[in-house]
Amino acid sequence: MTEANVSQARPARAQDDSRPPRVRVQRRPLHGVLLLDKPLGLSSNDALQKAKWLLRAEKAGHTGTLDPLATGLLPLCFGAATKFSQLSLDADKRYLATLALGVRTTTGDAEGEVLERVDADHITTEQIAAACAGFTGEIDQMPPMYSALKHEGKALYEYARQGIEIERKSRRVTIHAIDIVAVQAGTVTLDVRCTKGTYIRTLAEDIGAKLGVGASLAALRRTGSGGLTLDGAVTLAQIEAMPDEQRAALLTSPDRLLLDAPELRLDMPDAVRFLSGLRRRIDMPDTERVRVYGPESRAFLGSAHITSGELIADRLLTPPEVQALISA
Repeated sequence: MTEANVSQARPARAQDDSRPPRVRVQRRPLHGVLLLDKPLGLSSNDALQKAKWLLRAEKAGHTGTLDPLATGLLPLCFGAATKFSQLSLDADKRYLATLALGVRTTTGDAEGEVLERVDADHITTEQIAAACAGFTGEIDQMPPMYSALKHEGKALYEYARQGIEIERKSRRVTIHAIDIVAVQAGTVTLDVRCTKGTYIRTLAEDIGAKLGVGASLAALRRTGSGGLTLDGAVTLAQIEAMPDEQRAALLTSPDRLLLDAPELRLDMPDAVRFLSGLRRRIDMPDTERVRVYGPESRAFLGSAHITSGELIADRLLTPPEVQALISA
């Protein structure tokens, strides 16, 4: 039977008129930073895609992943702000970490199978503080097998789920401070300030080993990323409950990611030259990063650095992006 005959032999499918017509979302160009309070159980990418859909945004990206087990601050960049997302990715982080003392798991957190459970009620606050002190400053961490770190194009957790152990190299991170927030029966909550790339579940396991009872990460909440905090952060549920016309107002200017850098304002002729990528002489000391603005109050133009009296552009907005920020 030929392909045509097979096609003709197939019974015609009855049309299902009960399904509502699919509504196409009309995307729009948005530029700015959204401080999202990510919920438990959702991956960073899932949270990003949900927020992007709710705001009907054309272009968006997040600034570093949070595990589904973790909640808290996930800065999302839209449009022109994606040009500066690396700044937030590279920034120091802050977490509230709850450790289950005396509980070791296969993954180092609450999602894994319990390997060992011992009594830890005798552990004192003083002992916990002493153990934490041993992990402040520069330390070497071994990336856990249950992590998104890549090996030959595959995430380590994919190997771990197959029972395969991959040899890893330790990495140097800095723990700026660990403060005890609360100690309850079997758990301790810590306020951790650290550099990017720090594995908090590894820190939990190491503290537990130092205490001699083992530990795993019971809960994790990110409270800060660089100069950004949970102040003003919104949840997906809050965004969904808002009228569509109000959602775009949740975005703040892309320069929020550079507020720790000094500000430089240019007149209109110099602003035009700067946006075209031309260098210009300037009477300022060498600076690694500056935020550059045009004469209008909201005319953020991009980032630059100053070397030997020259202003040199790093990341530039396009004229339509600048105009969109002025008009917002």
